[in-house]
Amino acid sequence: MKTLDRIPTNKIERAGQLVKTGIKVGGNYIAYYGEKMVNPSLNRDKLNENNAEDIYDGLKNLKGSALKVAQMLSMDKSIMPRAYVEKFSLAQFSVPPLSAPLVRKTFKNYLGKFPEQLYDTFTPDSINAASIGQVHRATKDGKNLAVKIQYPGVAESISSDLALVKPFAVKMFNLQGNDSEKYFKEVEYKLLEETDYDLELKQSQFLSKACENIENLRFPKYYPELSSKKILTMDWMHGEHLSEFTAHNTDRAKGDQLGQAMWDFYMYQMHHLRQVHADPHPGNFLVDDKANLIAIDFGCIKQVPEEFYFPYFELARPEIIDNPVLFKEKLFELEILRTDDSPKEIAYFTGLFHQLLSLFTKPFHGEFFDFSDEEFFGAIAQMGEEFSKDTQLRKMNGSRGSKHFLYINRTFFGLYNLLHDLKARVHTQTFQKYIVN
Repeated sequence: MKTLDRIPTNKIERAGQLVKTGIKVGGNYIAYYGEKMVNPSLNRDKLNENNAEDIYDGLKNLKGSALKVAQMLSMDKSIMPRAYVEKFSLAQFSVPPLSAPLVRKTFKNYLGKFPEQLYDTFTPDSINAASIGQVHRATKDGKNLAVKIQYPGVAESISSDLALVKPFAVKMFNLQGNDSEKYFKEVEYKLLEETDYDLELKQSQFLSKACENIENLRFPKYYPELSSKKILTMDWMHGEHLSEFTAHNTDRAKGDQLGQAMWDFYMYQMHHLRQVHADPHPGNFLVDDKANLIAIDFGCIKQVPEEFYFPYFELARPEIIDNPVLFKEKLFELEILRTDDSPKEIAYFTGLFHQLLSLFTKPFHGEFFDFSDEEFFGAIAQMGEEFSKDTQLRKMNGSRGSKHFLYINRTFFGLYNLLHDLKARVHTQTFQKYIVN
């Protein structure tokens, strides 16, 4: 794969790259509508493929938050066209890496030494490259190590990148009014956290220790003396990415074992630790030869404040969903309904969220759930399609809900999709045995 000797870091360079991408996408639309005049039956599949290709090609050399957003979008399989999901999912662990000279310079800047002075061996070529950093193999004192290196300029370009994509996001997600700013601030804050490897080291050590007793779940050991704000060293964990495993696995027992470990891992974090690994995509999990789940990335951890936690999970209870008074009360607590809403808006959004939550919270309604249920995921996809075509929704203020919804909902969408890929059948209450009061 081609390596990069430099990454555009200033606002003008990055804006120029995004403008070039926009021109290509515009050309794709012109070509599509020209062809559609000749062939009215033409569908949008080819347009989606061309746009996905051009957008990904434009973002992959920028790295950073622009590419991270593409990675986040690839997790939403129920709403995004397949062409985008397939192309943007490459951002999880397969993008052009930094060249060896740029890697050596990063080490010298942040650890004061070149990699060959710190490790017994160090591979100059990366093993995996993603949106914010890339991973190299190394050895030291007989240990096999994974060394994650952050791309130069990523943290410094986050604010300007988000400012560039904000107008498109406002239109795409119907974010009207001043309330939309809180969502952009939340994304900016979390992305800045992800570029702080000192913070990631602390989070990794805390969560791996806190969750060490969960069955069939493993974590690497981390090495503070070989880490810094831009470099993170941990054990090399042998296994295949979750997406590679699910592509060939036919053993339902293994899928169930991995799914149970993942479910217990997430529920223990959410309900006991009140903080959660909020980046559940296949590139952040490995599967070893004993069907153990390995969590390898703790850069994106979302704290769950109690004033959000309690009403959020109360809305997962059928007795709340089916009680109109209590249901509406929780919607106000979570800022889904607002005091300045008209009676028409209150009625509309109450009905919409009742439909949504009645479906999406089904895994919490019993002690067992089968995530291989195609009917359940088909209903989610159909609902997403209906919402995308709802003209009334587009006319109303789309800025709904607490800022905490962004990453908590993203966590559950990602978790559901991973469990679906595993075709896992899980016991939903077993995580409680790990909670020691």
